[in-house]
Order: sequence, then structure tokens, then C-alpha cells
Amino acid sequence: MAARSFLDTNVLVYTDDHDAPRKQAEALELVQRARLEGWGVVSTQVLQEYFVAATTKLRVPPEIARRKVELFGRLDLVLIDLPDILAAIDLLRLHAIGFWDALVLRTAHRAGCTVLLTEDLQHGARYDGVEVRNPFRAG
Repeated sequence: MAARSFLDTNVLVYTDDHDAPRKQAEALELVQRARLEGWGVVSTQVLQEYFVAATTKLRVPPEIARRKVELFGRLDLVLIDLPDILAAIDLLRLHAIGFWDALVLRTAHRAGCTVLLTEDLQHGARYDGVEVRNPFRAG
């Protein structure tokens, strides 16, 4: 994956999901490659969502989830600001997608990503020059 790519929350959450071993292995490999090869981007939103999902849904102990937030934060980290929120609202209105997905797309675009790795949007869809790819899609 040479293209600058944004990792959505579900990619990070799968690194802890022992009930989905194939996705867990793929997520762990993606995050490792993103870090080592320097193409991975996350946002403060994604780190917050990861912490909540990991500790509530997967029951990861908070101290472990906190440490993982620190590690994920070593990827290229984008801070969300008011113009991002307003642009996400415009994306939501234009494309009829959820606000949180629109904010991820906006942040990915602002960070110069051409790819968004997520399960949450339609594989192959394009929004403002960002292509959605489901990294867990079979085939």
C-alpha cells in the first residue's frame, strides 16, 4: 500500500477482536505496515472512537487500550478543527452519509490521503478524491 491512506476506527478495533481472527490478523498487518512504511494516517476522532469501542465492546482493559492509543498516535496524526467539522456537515448534506463517516472523509482528504481503509462505506466509492477500500473484503 504505497498510497497515503487513512485508517478508520474499525481497522484499529479489529486489532483486538479475537472473535474475528482473520480480520484481526489483517488489521495487525495493516497497522504494522502503515507504521513501518510511513503511509498511515489517523485522526484524533479515530483514536477516541477506538478507545471507546475497544474498552466497551471488546472489554480491552483501559490501560492496554490507552497504550494502544499512544502507539496508533505514532502514525501521522491529524487534529480535527472547526473547518473540518463544517466541511463534514457539507459532505453529509451532499452525499447523504453519516456525520462521523463524513468527518473521517474530510480529515482524510485534508491529510492528503487518496485512500480510506474502512468497512463503513461502500468499497470503491469516491468522495473528494478519496477512494474507499474495504481491507477485509474477500477477493
